Amino acid sequence: MSTPRSAAPAVLAALSNLDDPLRRRLYDYVTESDAPVSREQAAAAVDVGRTLAAYHLDKLADADLVTVSYQRPAGRGGPGAGRPAKLYTRATTEMTVSVPPRDYELLARLLVSSVEQDTSGAVRAAVNEAALDAGKRAAADTGGDLLAALRGCGYLPHVDDDGRINLRNCPFHHVARDHLDVVCGLNLRLVEGAIAGSTQHDAHAELDPRPDRCCVVVHHAASAHAHSPPPPGAARP
Repeated sequence: MSTPRSAAPAVLAALSNLDDPLRRRLYDYVTESDAPVSREQAAAAVDVGRTLAAYHLDKLADADLVTVSYQRPAGRGGPGAGRPAKLYTRATTEMTVSVPPRDYELLARLLVSSVEQDTSGAVRAAVNEAALDAGKRAAADTGGDLLAALRGCGYLPHVDDDGRINLRNCPFHHVARDHLDVVCGLNLRLVEGAIAGSTQHDAHAELDPRPDRCCVVVHHAASAHAHSPPPPGAARP
């Protein structure tokens, strides 16, 4: 859900929570985690006490920057199982502030609508080619680091043990809801461009739409592990 412009003061107040370095590290850890995280996990990841981590996590939740759920550990239930653990997950609400006001989403919708109305296919081909070039430039700007290039394009990449890169968000989510075909094609070409300009020449992208994620996944990127930074708070070699 997008944030209305009239809510700008509230959005500014929410985003100001990220000015605190520790709170930002906790936010990054939750955002980059592929599953809900507990207070204990977050505290260990950023090397602080559980109580301090819980305080900052709850502040992030109050600001709608993360969401909260409750869950008992696997295999534990019924009387005597204790209270469910409080878990934190990346929020799906999008917060945008522009000073002075701008409406880039409206511009994107107008351009995508133009692509859909062009029966010749020439406009779509030009847009996809531009997306390919943008992906290549993003990779060049990172020295060929595929994960960094994807982050630079607005994605949240996560590398599975088998080398598959899942993109846990779509940078064009709000436009994609009404123009799925055009935006998914653009996403694919953008990621293909990032691969082409990277050192991960064995990787390839394909469409694999799933809820709450980008429609594109990248396969055979095992060497991307070498470029993936450790989670916040993890020991570095």
